[in-house]
Amino acid sequence: MRPILLLTAGVLLLAACGSNPTNKKEGALTALQTKTPPKLDGIADDECWKTAPSHLMYHLWIGKLPHAMDYMGKYRVCWDSQYLYVLADIYDDSLTDTHADGLDRFWDDDCLEIFVDENASGGDHQFNNSAFAYHISLDGKIVDTGIDSTAHYVNDHGIVAIHQEGKLTTWEVALKLYPDTYKDSAVNMPVTLASGKVIGFMIAYNDNDKSKERENMMGSVEIKPNPDKNRGWIDASVFEKLTLTEK
Repeated sequence: MRPILLLTAGVLLLAACGSNPTNKKEGALTALQTKTPPKLDGIADDECWKTAPSHLMYHLWIGKLPHAMDYMGKYRVCWDSQYLYVLADIYDDSLTDTHADGLDRFWDDDCLEIFVDENASGGDHQFNNSAFAYHISLDGKIVDTGIDSTAHYVNDHGIVAIHQEGKLTTWEVALKLYPDTYKDSAVNMPVTLASGKVIGFMIAYNDNDKSKERENMMGSVEIKPNPDKNRGWIDASVFEKLTLTEK
Protein backbone atom coordinates (compact mmCIF):
# COMPACT_ATOMS: atom_id res chain seq x y z
CA MET A 1 0.00 0.00 0.00
CA ARG A 2 2.94 2.37 0.45
CA PRO A 3 3.24 3.39 -3.25
CA ILE A 4 -0.43 4.41 -3.18
CA LEU A 5 0.19 6.48 -0.06
CA LEU A 6 3.14 8.16 -1.76
CA LEU A 7 1.13 8.98 -4.86
CA THR A 8 -1.96 10.25 -3.04
CA ALA A 9 -0.19 12.38 -0.45
CA GLY A 10 2.20 13.73 -3.05
CA VAL A 11 -0.60 14.89 -5.31
CA LEU A 12 -2.13 16.78 -2.39
CA LEU A 13 1.21 18.37 -1.50
CA LEU A 14 1.84 19.59 -5.05
CA ALA A 15 -1.67 20.61 -6.01
CA ALA A 16 -0.91 24.13 -4.85
CA CYS A 17 1.83 24.40 -7.51
CA GLY A 18 -0.54 24.42 -10.47
CA SER A 19 -2.36 21.77 -12.43
CA ASN A 20 -2.66 18.36 -10.81
CA PRO A 21 -0.11 15.84 -12.11
CA THR A 22 -1.23 12.99 -14.32
CA ASN A 23 -0.23 9.35 -14.28
CA LYS A 24 0.40 9.10 -18.04
CA LYS A 25 1.01 5.99 -20.10
CA GLU A 26 4.67 5.16 -20.62
CA GLY A 27 5.85 6.37 -24.02
CA ALA A 28 2.97 8.83 -24.44
CA LEU A 29 4.88 12.01 -23.62
CA THR A 30 4.29 15.17 -25.66
CA ALA A 31 5.36 18.79 -25.28
CA LEU A 32 3.34 21.75 -26.52
CA GLN A 33 4.92 24.61 -28.44
CA THR A 34 4.87 28.00 -26.75
CA LYS A 35 4.70 31.25 -28.70
CA THR A 36 5.88 33.19 -25.65
CA PRO A 37 8.94 31.85 -23.78
CA PRO A 38 8.64 31.55 -20.00
CA LYS A 39 10.32 34.30 -17.99
CA LEU A 40 12.78 31.84 -16.37
CA ASP A 41 12.52 33.07 -12.83
CA GLY A 42 11.60 29.79 -11.12
CA ILE A 43 7.95 30.84 -10.77
CA ALA A 44 5.35 28.86 -12.69
CA ASP A 45 3.04 31.74 -13.57
CA ASP A 46 3.78 31.81 -17.31
CA GLU A 47 0.99 31.01 -19.74
CA CYS A 48 2.86 28.04 -21.19
CA TRP A 49 2.99 26.31 -17.81
CA LYS A 50 -0.74 26.81 -17.29
CA THR A 51 -1.46 24.67 -20.35
CA ALA A 52 1.40 22.14 -20.15
CA PRO A 53 0.37 18.78 -18.66
CA SER A 54 2.02 17.82 -15.36
CA HIS A 55 3.57 14.38 -14.89
CA LEU A 56 4.80 12.62 -11.79
CA MET A 57 8.37 11.62 -10.97
CA TYR A 58 7.61 8.61 -8.80
CA HIS A 59 9.57 5.63 -10.14
CA LEU A 60 12.22 4.40 -7.69
CA TRP A 61 15.64 4.02 -9.30
CA ILE A 62 17.94 3.97 -6.26
CA GLY A 63 17.40 3.39 -2.53
CA LYS A 64 14.13 2.93 -0.71
CA LEU A 65 10.79 4.44 -1.63
CA PRO A 66 10.50 7.75 0.28
CA HIS A 67 7.45 8.80 2.22
CA ALA A 68 5.42 11.57 0.59
CA MET A 69 6.33 13.93 3.42
CA ASP A 70 9.99 13.41 2.49
CA TYR A 71 9.83 13.77 -1.29
CA MET A 72 7.41 14.23 -4.15
CA GLY A 73 8.01 15.61 -7.62
CA LYS A 74 6.27 16.53 -10.85
CA TYR A 75 7.38 18.14 -14.09
CA ARG A 76 6.10 19.92 -17.19
CA VAL A 77 7.68 20.40 -20.61
CA CYS A 78 7.17 22.85 -23.49
CA TRP A 79 9.32 24.16 -26.33
CA ASP A 80 10.04 26.79 -28.95
CA SER A 81 12.49 26.80 -31.85
CA GLN A 82 15.47 27.51 -29.58
CA TYR A 83 14.86 25.70 -26.30
CA LEU A 84 13.26 22.75 -24.60
CA TYR A 85 11.73 24.19 -21.42
CA VAL A 86 11.39 22.05 -18.30
CA LEU A 87 9.63 23.00 -15.08
CA ALA A 88 10.04 20.70 -12.07
CA ASP A 89 8.25 21.14 -8.75
CA ILE A 90 10.07 19.20 -6.04
CA TYR A 91 8.82 18.85 -2.47
CA ASP A 92 11.82 17.85 -0.33
CA ASP A 93 11.79 18.10 3.44
CA SER A 94 15.58 18.52 3.65
CA LEU A 95 17.87 20.16 1.07
CA THR A 96 21.50 19.04 1.12
CA ASP A 97 24.54 20.36 -0.73
CA THR A 98 27.67 19.28 1.15
CA HIS A 99 30.29 19.02 -1.60
CA ALA A 100 32.15 22.31 -1.95
CA ASP A 101 33.55 21.19 -5.30
CA GLY A 102 30.57 21.06 -7.65
CA LEU A 103 32.32 18.41 -9.79
CA ASP A 104 32.92 16.07 -6.83
CA ARG A 105 30.22 13.45 -6.25
CA PHE A 106 27.60 15.89 -7.47
CA TRP A 107 25.02 13.10 -7.70
CA ASP A 108 25.16 12.65 -3.90
CA ASP A 109 23.80 16.14 -3.24
CA ASP A 110 20.19 17.11 -3.86
CA CYS A 111 20.02 17.77 -7.58
CA LEU A 112 17.72 17.63 -10.57
CA GLU A 113 18.79 15.42 -13.47
CA ILE A 114 17.51 15.91 -17.02
CA PHE A 115 18.34 13.38 -19.74
CA VAL A 116 18.08 14.34 -23.42
CA ASP A 117 18.84 12.48 -26.64
CA GLU A 118 18.37 14.95 -29.51
CA ASN A 119 17.51 12.37 -32.19
CA ALA A 120 16.13 9.64 -29.89
CA SER A 121 18.71 7.21 -31.24
CA GLY A 122 19.21 5.47 -27.90
CA GLY A 123 22.24 3.36 -27.06
CA ASP A 124 25.40 3.94 -25.05
CA HIS A 125 26.28 7.55 -24.22
CA GLN A 126 28.36 7.07 -21.07
CA PHE A 127 31.53 8.66 -22.42
CA ASN A 128 30.32 10.11 -25.71
CA ASN A 129 27.95 12.87 -26.81
CA SER A 130 25.15 10.92 -28.45
CA ALA A 131 23.00 11.97 -25.44
CA PHE A 132 23.38 14.03 -22.28
CA ALA A 133 22.65 13.50 -18.58
CA TYR A 134 22.49 17.01 -17.12
CA HIS A 135 22.92 17.20 -13.34
CA ILE A 136 21.63 20.56 -12.09
CA SER A 137 22.74 21.56 -8.61
CA LEU A 138 20.96 23.74 -6.09
CA ASP A 139 23.12 26.69 -7.17
CA GLY A 140 21.98 26.27 -10.78
CA LYS A 141 25.19 24.84 -12.26
CA ILE A 142 24.97 22.14 -14.94
CA VAL A 143 27.33 19.14 -14.97
CA ASP A 144 27.78 16.20 -17.33
CA THR A 145 30.52 13.65 -17.99
CA GLY A 146 32.65 14.22 -21.08
CA ILE A 147 34.37 11.86 -23.51
CA ASP A 148 37.41 11.95 -21.19
CA SER A 149 35.34 10.20 -18.47
CA THR A 150 35.59 13.35 -16.34
CA ALA A 151 32.80 15.62 -15.08
CA HIS A 152 32.63 19.09 -16.64
CA TYR A 153 30.49 22.17 -16.24
CA VAL A 154 28.28 22.69 -19.30
CA ASN A 155 26.46 25.80 -18.10
CA ASP A 156 26.29 27.12 -21.66
CA HIS A 157 23.90 24.29 -22.57
CA GLY A 158 21.04 25.94 -20.77
CA ILE A 159 19.59 28.56 -18.48
CA VAL A 160 18.52 27.65 -14.95
CA ALA A 161 16.30 29.49 -12.48
CA ILE A 162 15.52 28.03 -9.05
CA HIS A 163 12.94 29.35 -6.60
CA GLN A 164 12.53 27.98 -3.08
CA GLU A 165 9.49 28.53 -0.92
CA GLY A 166 9.42 26.51 2.26
CA LYS A 167 10.07 22.88 1.36
CA LEU A 168 9.03 23.32 -2.24
CA THR A 169 11.71 24.02 -4.86
CA THR A 170 10.76 24.98 -8.41
CA TRP A 171 13.39 24.40 -11.10
CA GLU A 172 12.80 26.23 -14.40
CA VAL A 173 15.25 25.21 -17.13
CA ALA A 174 15.74 26.17 -20.78
CA LEU A 175 17.91 23.60 -22.59
CA LYS A 176 19.55 23.81 -25.98
CA LEU A 177 19.54 20.49 -27.84
CA TYR A 178 22.79 19.41 -29.45
CA PRO A 179 23.22 16.71 -32.13
CA ASP A 180 25.40 13.65 -31.64
CA THR A 181 28.12 15.39 -33.67
CA TYR A 182 28.75 17.57 -30.60
CA LYS A 183 32.45 17.80 -29.69
CA ASP A 184 33.88 18.86 -26.35
CA SER A 185 35.94 22.07 -26.38
CA ALA A 186 34.62 23.05 -29.82
CA VAL A 187 32.11 25.53 -31.18
CA ASN A 188 28.84 23.60 -31.42
CA MET A 189 25.53 24.72 -32.84
CA PRO A 190 22.29 23.55 -31.20
CA VAL A 191 19.53 22.20 -33.42
CA THR A 192 16.42 24.19 -34.31
CA LEU A 193 13.32 22.58 -32.83
CA ALA A 194 10.16 22.02 -34.87
CA SER A 195 6.78 20.35 -34.48
CA GLY A 196 6.87 16.61 -35.02
CA LYS A 197 10.43 16.19 -33.77
CA VAL A 198 10.95 13.23 -31.44
CA ILE A 199 13.67 13.31 -28.80
CA GLY A 200 14.70 11.00 -25.99
CA PHE A 201 13.85 12.44 -22.57
CA MET A 202 13.74 11.57 -18.88
CA ILE A 203 13.93 13.52 -15.65
CA ALA A 204 14.89 12.48 -12.12
CA TYR A 205 15.68 13.85 -8.67
CA ASN A 206 18.53 12.76 -6.40
CA ASP A 207 17.44 13.09 -2.77
CA ASN A 208 19.92 13.39 0.11
CA ASP A 209 18.72 13.95 3.66
CA LYS A 210 22.07 15.10 5.10
CA SER A 211 23.88 11.80 4.53
CA LYS A 212 27.20 10.97 2.86
CA GLU A 213 25.32 9.55 -0.12
CA ARG A 214 21.91 10.12 -1.69
CA GLU A 215 19.17 8.06 -0.05
CA ASN A 216 17.15 7.65 -3.22
CA MET A 217 16.75 8.62 -6.85
CA MET A 218 13.24 9.10 -8.20
CA GLY A 219 12.62 9.20 -11.96
CA SER A 220 9.91 9.84 -14.52
CA VAL A 221 10.25 6.49 -16.31
CA GLU A 222 9.91 2.90 -15.14
CA ILE A 223 13.17 1.22 -16.10
CA LYS A 224 12.71 -2.50 -16.69
CA PRO A 225 13.57 -5.33 -16.76
CA ASN A 226 17.20 -4.50 -15.93
CA PRO A 227 17.70 -4.67 -12.13
CA ASP A 228 20.07 -1.68 -12.41
CA LYS A 229 17.62 1.23 -12.58
CA ASN A 230 20.37 3.85 -12.59
CA ARG A 231 20.94 3.43 -16.33
CA GLY A 232 20.15 6.89 -17.64
CA TRP A 233 23.69 8.24 -17.47
CA ILE A 234 24.92 5.23 -19.47
CA ASP A 235 22.20 4.05 -21.84
CA ALA A 236 19.84 6.37 -23.72
CA SER A 237 17.70 3.40 -24.73
CA VAL A 238 15.89 3.70 -21.39
CA PHE A 239 14.81 7.27 -22.20
CA GLU A 240 11.19 7.97 -23.03
CA LYS A 241 10.32 9.35 -26.45
CA LEU A 242 9.06 12.93 -26.28
CA THR A 243 7.18 14.33 -29.28
CA LEU A 244 7.13 18.09 -29.89
CA THR A 245 3.67 19.25 -30.97
CA GLU A 246 1.92 22.49 -31.87
CA LYS A 247 -1.00 23.82 -29.84
